[in-house]
Amino acid sequence: MTEPGRRERKKAANRQALAEAAVNLFLERGYDAVGVREIAEAADVSVATLFKHFPDGKEALVFDQDADREAALVAAVRERPTGQSIPQALRRLLHDERSRQVHEDPRFADFRHLIDTTPALREHFRRMHLRHENALAAAIAADAGLPESDPAAQALAHFALEAITLVYGRDDTEPALDRIFTLLDTGWTGVTKKSTPM
Repeated sequence: MTEPGRRERKKAANRQALAEAAVNLFLERGYDAVGVREIAEAADVSVATLFKHFPDGKEALVFDQDADREAALVAAVRERPTGQSIPQALRRLLHDERSRQVHEDPRFADFRHLIDTTPALREHFRRMHLRHENALAAAIAADAGLPESDPAAQALAHFALEAITLVYGRDDTEPALDRIFTLLDTGWTGVTKKSTPM
């Protein structure tokens, strides 16, 4: 893989600076109290540059990893090791994502609260989540040689992505996720038997 050129590095740096400035301002003052001009100034770029990187506006600034996450979900299916099931691969990905969020970002709880309490962000998250689900379902169906609209592939994608919401706020998050993904991997019979977590 070739190293990104100077122009690409500058674009990536601008995008990251804008996303960080936006989240900092939103957490400090609230989403509705911050305008795009203030975000651009905080990141030391023009408003035109902001919209070049984030044409969907303020909401997209909060979810700057949108495309990367979708690509990671698809890659988890397509590039998983031989012998690893799709639910096991998705469980590993979600475990790694959650570990980074919880352990590397001390503001994760505040960030989650911001999304939960801001209608515009909740709606943007819902639309983004649906896009990810459709992309994941298509990858699952292709991997299994099924039609893209196969309901089982759609169901697996839906419940795999919904798992994080189901365990949010629980004290036993990791064991709860293990239970959910055991269900997705082996069915109800596998969950009701004593089994080792994935």
